[in-house]
Amino acid sequence: MPGPLSGRNPLFKETLGIKPHLLVLNKMDLADLKDQQKIIQHLEGQGLQNVIFTNCVKDKNIKQVIPAVTELVRSSYRYHRGENVELCIMVIGVPNVGKSSLINSLRRQHLRKGKATRVGGEPGVTRAVMSRIQVCERPLMFLLDTPGVLAPRIESVETGLKLALCGTVRDHLVGEETLADYLLYTLNRHQLFGYVQHYGLGGACDDVGSVLKHVAVRLGKTQKVKVLTGTGNVNVIQPNYTAAAHDFLRAFRSGLLGPVMLDRDVLQSAPP
Repeated sequence: MPGPLSGRNPLFKETLGIKPHLLVLNKMDLADLKDQQKIIQHLEGQGLQNVIFTNCVKDKNIKQVIPAVTELVRSSYRYHRGENVELCIMVIGVPNVGKSSLINSLRRQHLRKGKATRVGGEPGVTRAVMSRIQVCERPLMFLLDTPGVLAPRIESVETGLKLALCGTVRDHLVGEETLADYLLYTLNRHQLFGYVQHYGLGGACDDVGSVLKHVAVRLGKTQKVKVLTGTGNVNVIQPNYTAAAHDFLRAFRSGLLGPVMLDRDVLQSAPP
């Protein structure tokens, strides 16, 4: 996930309590991980000792998850209260970070079986806690897929925009063009100009209207509208800015604009 710190729900820490837990940072292929060690140090400063970066599409680092979870559970004093023959793990997190994809990836790795839970590129695909899904034979392990959970209050507008860029809420609730504007601002601020090459722009640009107009024309996302003038109605071709913004966001979320770290400012402002 391009926003590994913004995506943390602060209420999870209180809810989890002493329960053993592992933080899985998925979609590592979309994030610029030059600061991976800083991310780990930042999370350790918040009391998180067990972190794994994964890419469920290519099963990257997925093999580390089961051994890590098994060790965490077995080292917990709660594990030894009785005879345990199976492990039941709950997968929780904000929407659209790949919880269902993680379960399916674990099944591919350990059981050589296909999908057990539906996935999608937008939030809200999983709508209820599902029945137990087996992901491993030895040790016998079941996972519960859960709907994404956002904190009831986001700490800042910028954090909310980062989460929206990652698809944790539906785009229209924020506005595609608003998100595209913030994305362009972020890319330019960090000198990430992959969008220039991807869309064939003449150079970097900080005017979202100009960028979206170019994208719309390039993709043929235009529409004829009638404009009333002093001489009568005139047909004018206008760019479809919403469609262009949608493609801009899709390209970012697919990694077509290059890896991006939305939380770089947070890491830079953190004490060493």
